[in-house]
Amino acid sequence: MKYAMLIFGDDREWAALSPADEQDAMKLVYAWYERWQPTGKIADGGAELQPRDTARSVRADANGQPMITDGPYLELKEVIGAVVMLECDDIEEAARIAATWPLTAGMSGLEVRPVMSRE
Repeated sequence: MKYAMLIFGDDREWAALSPADEQDAMKLVYAWYERWQPTGKIADGGAELQPRDTARSVRADANGQPMITDGPYLELKEVIGAVVMLECDDIEEAARIAATWPLTAGMSGLEVRPVMSRE
């Protein structure tokens, strides 16, 4: 079954890293991928997201019509910064794999959720 591993944190902390510190953090992330990629547990790779100030939110306005606004709609300290798709037998296995993710500056936590299948 597929699981989405949502990586969240304060992207402003990540942006404040020096280039050397960012490189060190990415080495930890690459090492994580090198550990899990050969096992077949990473389903579709992942995607690092641009900072929150590049986002657009679409919500329904008072008349039910789409309204586009800049950035996240809510003021949040933490935002989703990346998504990794896992292929695991159950959510417990997915959570154990997620628990090995290197939580560095700007990455304060993870959420693991089953991906809906409508087959």
